[in-house]
Amino acid sequence: METEAGRRATAASEAFPVELADALVRIQRLIRRRLRGGLTGPRLRGAEVELLRLVESRPGIGISEAARELHLAGNSVSTLVNQLARDGYLLRETDPADRRAARLLLTDAAVGRLADWQRRRAELFGRHVARLDDTDREALRAALPALRRLALTLHEEAEET
Repeated sequence: METEAGRRATAASEAFPVELADALVRIQRLIRRRLRGGLTGPRLRGAEVELLRLVESRPGIGISEAARELHLAGNSVSTLVNQLARDGYLLRETDPADRRAARLLLTDAAVGRLADWQRRRAELFGRHVARLDDTDREALRAALPALRRLALTLHEEAEET
């Protein structure tokens, strides 16, 4: 026979993943909203920023590979590439190994935009983390390895599907 304390512990354990997901989504939404303020150029959508950050980390990546990495359909990435190229953020170069394929590179405008975004994000987080007490800052620092592993398992599961 299960005790009341056991039922509460089970309910709390089952609620934890939902609470964690909700907190992470809320933080991400608030980051996006706060960083939109003060933008000098047109607002980039989340998928556009993700693609630019991927190209920044892997210059010359192809569209198909970018689609796999971002877990998006190839035609969706092609649409993003066309938009970002038209806006002056991406360059498409012909792949010398396969003349039918394109390799993606950032323009100087994209490099500047990403650097500004990263600086502003670091400042935003720096201000708010500094407002936390030492115990909360240490709890967040201690949670980083587990959050990275969580991101890795989510990524690995997406690779399997």
